[in-house]
Amino acid sequence: MGHGQMIWQRDQAVRLVTWGIRFFLTAALTASKTPGGYAPFALGCVAAAGPGGSGLAALAGAGVGAVLFLDFADALPFLATAVLIFTTSTALRGIWLEKKRWFPAAVGVALFLAVGGIYVIQSLDPLGHVTDWAAAAILLGAAAWYDLPLLQAGQEHLDPDSLLVLGASLLLALGDLTVMDVSLGRGLLCLLLLFTAYQRGAVTGAAAGMGIGLAADFCTETGAVLCGAAYGLGGLLAGTRMGRRRSVAAVAFVGASLLALLPAPAEMAQPLLVEAALGGTAFLLLPGRLFGGKRVQREVLPESAVPALERLKSQLTRTAAVLRDLYDSMGRGAPVSSEENPAIIFDRAAEKVCRGCALCDLCWQKEYTGTFNALNDATPFLLERGRAQPKDFPGYFADRCIHLPDFLTAVNGELTAFLLRRQYRRQLEETRRDARGQYAQLSELLTATAAGLGEARTVSGEMPAYRVGAALRPKAGESACGDTVVSFETETGLLCLLLADGMGCGEAARKESTLACRLVRQFLEAGIEPEAALKTLNAAMSLRSAETGSFTTIDLLTCRPDTGEAAFYKFGAAPSYLKKGGNVRRITGGTLPAGLRSTPAAPDVTRVTLAPGSFAVLISDGVADPGRDEWLQDLLAGWEGEDPQVLAGLILKESIQREALADDCGIQVLYLPREGRVKTV
Repeated sequence: MGHGQMIWQRDQAVRLVTWGIRFFLTAALTASKTPGGYAPFALGCVAAAGPGGSGLAALAGAGVGAVLFLDFADALPFLATAVLIFTTSTALRGIWLEKKRWFPAAVGVALFLAVGGIYVIQSLDPLGHVTDWAAAAILLGAAAWYDLPLLQAGQEHLDPDSLLVLGASLLLALGDLTVMDVSLGRGLLCLLLLFTAYQRGAVTGAAAGMGIGLAADFCTETGAVLCGAAYGLGGLLAGTRMGRRRSVAAVAFVGASLLALLPAPAEMAQPLLVEAALGGTAFLLLPGRLFGGKRVQREVLPESAVPALERLKSQLTRTAAVLRDLYDSMGRGAPVSSEENPAIIFDRAAEKVCRGCALCDLCWQKEYTGTFNALNDATPFLLERGRAQPKDFPGYFADRCIHLPDFLTAVNGELTAFLLRRQYRRQLEETRRDARGQYAQLSELLTATAAGLGEARTVSGEMPAYRVGAALRPKAGESACGDTVVSFETETGLLCLLLADGMGCGEAARKESTLACRLVRQFLEAGIEPEAALKTLNAAMSLRSAETGSFTTIDLLTCRPDTGEAAFYKFGAAPSYLKKGGNVRRITGGTLPAGLRSTPAAPDVTRVTLAPGSFAVLISDGVADPGRDEWLQDLLAGWEGEDPQVLAGLILKESIQREALADDCGIQVLYLPREGRVKTV
């Protein structure tokens, strides 16, 4: 009870802190005003906070900010828009559109345009206010879009772009804080921009500089794009110095700002140049740990890239060895799993009830054998039901016990504790097995990556020939096929054919199979060995299966078309077939589908050599029942064509006649021609 109270208090404290952050952010952002008296960044914060307590805290912050920073005439439409945004978010809570990232921004912009449009139309110069009104709507939408990852209740994450936009929005509020015509807010904006460009490169630096600069020009009503030009060019040049000394990046930023401001009047350019210099100076004073330690110049490279690759390969190999040793040590040090003896339930209950009983000596000494047998006979009923009842004990024991109700109460209490301990031990053992499996899998991945670094990749101008055909057909009555087929070639020249069959049928099965194919493809294109990639996928799918209850069969064929070396990898997949002339070979596997085994299970692997003129056929279980696929073998043996697409269509047509589309159908065929050097997919 005390532990639960502590957890509740901790959750309440966290909730109050998150609400407080939203309150103060919205209040502070109200000070970031645009021409026309708008505060779009604060309204974007209200839209991103959504319904519930977070949205209410943001709405309260908007109210406080309106009192502190807005005139009465500007505060009325601002508060009306904020209340409407919160009310609409609450009313639409739970609909499917709420999960779309653009939805809060769209709601905020629509309500802002509706409320602001009334005031613009009623103003003395509607056309003169349209530009400010439309620009504020754009800023509101952008603020809501970028603030959402930071403020969405229960799904907060520190997105770098969102942090950049939020930080710039807050600093814009300090734009009017000046010392000798120099804005401290814009100086801090220069620091933020310089830090971002140096950390993330020229493209991000230029984009962030243009966006922040144009927003600063708009909010300060300069009538020019001085900040946009200076910040954009400064961010671009500072980003090109990424990885070099910070002083080089700072000088590049200030120099670019000077170059951009040369055409501007001196009274406007001088403060901006001083602000850029202040930002550059502050950037140089930042502690080095913010940049990951001491930087070295990227020009200082080894004479050859090969020693660097060898060192990286050696480091990965050593890391893999450490993880493997850790995996082995967990296996050696793991205690022998043994179940606790249920007799402890009665021993502890007897200590509480029987020790002071007048019949203690009779039951536990003179009639010990009878007592032991009575408790032993009752044990299976207790463990099966989870609770003891008087009928579980023989009559000679129940009639003799003068404290039977108290004894049952004690037994039930100890039984509950016993069952909880047993459940905890089993969960702990399962967690240990999963942890060991993850260490082993990560070790294999690092080993495979290290091995790939040593491979020489050669590209020939003349590519070996192969042709690939495929066919898909959903189950009768479904609009989407739950099977997915993919074929691709890696940078090392490895041809891969993938066929995945998601559990069930329809759109849900299609998403599962597509996800599996995408993950496997990413692993293989990254240079991971197929077996290690599939074992990693199985571990990941098992975690996903614990939540969704779904699984996926994986059928992977890898082939070197120039040598004919091929391998079939199967996770619960249907049989595959090799055809050479009139001979057909059936390739099967017995491993469960990916996601059904939490331990690092390996796929079934069959290695073959494909001769010129050979066909390899992958099918899902909806095409042919593995127990009665003689018709398919006969079809393959008798077919004399050379077009894999025609063969795939023929198999599908025959399958529909025999199986009546009782399940999704997926077919993929690989053909290595006898002659020719043209690839066809």
